[in-house]
Amino acid sequence: MKVIKRSAVDFNISDEGEENDNEEEEQLVEVDLDDFDSPDTLQKKLQLSVTPQQVFKAKMIATKKVQGDYEDQYVHLREYCDELIRSNPGTTVKIDVEYECNPSSQIRQFKRIYICLGPLKQGFKLCGRELLGLDGCFMKGPFPGQILTAVGVDANNGIYPVAYALVEAETTNSWCWFLECLGEDLDLSYNSNFTFISDRQKGIIPALVKVYPSAEHRYCLRHIHDNMKQKWKGQKFKNLLWKCASVTTTQGFDKAMNEVLIEDKSLHDWLKEIPPRHWTRAHFRERSKCDVLLNNLCEVFNRQLIDARDKPIITCLDYIREYLMKRIVVVHKIIAKCKGPLTPTATKMLDQIKTDASHYTVIWAGTGKYQVTGPTGEQRAVFMDKRSCSCRKWDLTGMPCRHAVACIWNMAMHGSDEGIPEKWVHEAYWLDTWKKVYAHTLDPINSKDLWTPSKCPTTLIPPKHHKQVGRPKKKRKKSADEVSQLTQTMSSSGKMPRKGNTVTCDKCKQKGHNQRTCKGQRAGTQ
Repeated sequence: MKVIKRSAVDFNISDEGEENDNEEEEQLVEVDLDDFDSPDTLQKKLQLSVTPQQVFKAKMIATKKVQGDYEDQYVHLREYCDELIRSNPGTTVKIDVEYECNPSSQIRQFKRIYICLGPLKQGFKLCGRELLGLDGCFMKGPFPGQILTAVGVDANNGIYPVAYALVEAETTNSWCWFLECLGEDLDLSYNSNFTFISDRQKGIIPALVKVYPSAEHRYCLRHIHDNMKQKWKGQKFKNLLWKCASVTTTQGFDKAMNEVLIEDKSLHDWLKEIPPRHWTRAHFRERSKCDVLLNNLCEVFNRQLIDARDKPIITCLDYIREYLMKRIVVVHKIIAKCKGPLTPTATKMLDQIKTDASHYTVIWAGTGKYQVTGPTGEQRAVFMDKRSCSCRKWDLTGMPCRHAVACIWNMAMHGSDEGIPEKWVHEAYWLDTWKKVYAHTLDPINSKDLWTPSKCPTTLIPPKHHKQVGRPKKKRKKSADEVSQLTQTMSSSGKMPRKGNTVTCDKCKQKGHNQRTCKGQRAGTQ
């Protein structure tokens, strides 16, 4: 939502849509673009009597002045990209155009754009966790397309966006192009063992096989469950699925699958069709030092881009850049309050592990080898020199498991200087690593009036677009499960559920409370 300041009667809209200057009244007011949706709102706030047609035309003119023109911004796209590269050295920007039959033509039709900001590229290489989440979301303007994103994990287990692109559609070709651009920035070779996690979007599986055939590709477990619950519904089946995915040893996985077989053979056969290396921790590689099962990385990032997806292309891209710039500053404020040696999230994780480790007994086998016995009698072998445990949790995450922590305490009891659990945590969780990653900040850019004219001899024009029949839809399409839950709620109570809705106060116009509980003054009063 944007709030603009302009004169109360900056222009009048006639029935023919003409702009008539009016310089008689120059009263400065605040006008919210959302106010143009209702003539009644304008009547109450500004005492203006207008028709719905006039409101619509006025909103179109105001929106164009605030957000920019959809077609004109393609002409200045190269200048915006040059400004990005100038202000943030190391930035990669690639623009792809449609094939032109006439090479001498001065016009090129836009197809797609890829952006990887230099500071984010340098920061990700310091994270120490070779994992990226891949996802896409729809554009909602007159020139629709897809925003593809690549998001990593930082030392505090938070998101770290690395690159984004605006493409024509989610296809194998567009994903291959995006992954190739990403590989050039992150120095990924054809035989790279990098780890990716996705929702199995259209075209992404064959694209990864083609570009990085040796890479690990994890499937988001939530989307596997969404497909599963169309036939196998209920908490019981969900728990069985999560148990299979969460165990970290192959023996534990086989045991969990046998439980599924006993409960429902058809579900067991359905899960067997999905290769376990894509969705179970027991078969994950240990290189990425991250055992995530969900692709929440990209979903969290995409949720921040909702307000950008219906904007003109430069406004959209700059909205993403501004969000990334502000997010780094927010993280700096959190880092300034931390004492270390680990990040806040890593500290909480290790504290819980220490609590569990207090119930374990340790037998030293010599040369850094230990046998650890738990309260229920289970035994695990720990190899301190290799930083490995037979439960594989330490290997997968880089965070010492409860068996390893028990061994570290045993070392401290026998006078070892290495008997502090924090020293055995992988450097990806260190506070110093977190600081180094976010030391690479994004620099601000100038507005359009200070951009250097592009030296490219050709002019970009908007992509092809076939206008759809009817009013464009902006709301997210609900899944079948969401629709069924909504139907059940309405049938039982007769009302729409308020879950997920944000209340706006009629007095102060702030969100989070209503007029009855408002403690502030009515808007516009002194």
